[in-house]
Amino acid sequence: MSPVIRTATVDDLDVLVPLFDAYRAFYERAPDPAGARAYLQARIAAADATVLIAGIDGRTVGFALMYPSWSSLAMAPVVHLSDLFVAPGSRARGAGRALIEACEAFGLRHGAVRLQLETHRTNTVAQALYTELGWELDEEFIGYTLPLTPDPGA
Repeated sequence: MSPVIRTATVDDLDVLVPLFDAYRAFYERAPDPAGARAYLQARIAAADATVLIAGIDGRTVGFALMYPSWSSLAMAPVVHLSDLFVAPGSRARGAGRALIEACEAFGLRHGAVRLQLETHRTNTVAQALYTELGWELDEEFIGYTLPLTPDPGA
């Protein structure tokens, strides 16, 4: 059965929170279901992010979380695909691909000139999927971060 993609609401938190916490664990963050619930509930309620969820056989198996942004150089909106995760037992069934394609459609509907994302250098499985779907590795710009407070998830 093909994955079914839809926009998450606060009513989806019970199935979304364990996936979000597993995503954070993938990036070596300590479990924090209560924090994950509060974070996701706030993002969805404030409508400052869009969360898409993927279902297969009636089970929620993955999600994508996007934030609207802007490009000063393009003078146009862009969409930042911040988080993408499919539960390990449900991978290789098309959910990741379907989520990315739904993110692309979302960006086009909202007038974005591009989607952008970052992933860990060692996440080669995801990188292969991004390349296969036409994403281009940015070899022009490099990224930096400036920690302003201690990372509570580290």
